[in-house]
Amino acid sequence: MSFIFEAGALKRAARTGWWFAGVKHPESIAEHSFRTALIGMMLAAMEGADPARVSMLCILHDTQETRITDIPHIAKRYLTAAPNTAVTADQVADCPPAVADLINAAVAEYEAGETLEAVVARDADKLECLVQAVEYRHQGVADVQRWIDSSQAALKTPSAQPDIDVGCRPAPSGFHICR
Repeated sequence: MSFIFEAGALKRAARTGWWFAGVKHPESIAEHSFRTALIGMMLAAMEGADPARVSMLCILHDTQETRITDIPHIAKRYLTAAPNTAVTADQVADCPPAVADLINAAVAEYEAGETLEAVVARDADKLECLVQAVEYRHQGVADVQRWIDSSQAALKTPSAQPDIDVGCRPAPSGFHICR
């Protein structure tokens, strides 16, 4: 139960990088992870990956932030956090072995980024950030283009390639971002 209660803190923890763009009340880490899992499920279906596995990787990809917080990109120049695999191992140390093994393996897979499921989950994370940036732009936040550009540049799978320049017409990949 301790891991479940700890994960609940993600509902109250903000995605702090958005403060640099001028977002006063950014979405929570849990909100980000939820939509990342939905995007991951969809991308997995399009890429031939296991949607359930991708969704699990997406849900777990930021659980470490209950302990190390959501360190903004700029802060990573100055800080070195413990590896996510080590944080996760501590978080689940008191869980039943089957649960701890499952969560540790999933986080290690995501961090290694070598399986199709991990690649798709990482794309889901970047695509969710890109979509959130576009939503913030629609809400009047002007300084989000660097999030859009860096997120789009990091995408690896063909299905994750959004078309942000075509207005509201669907992109061939199935994803489109309306301006």
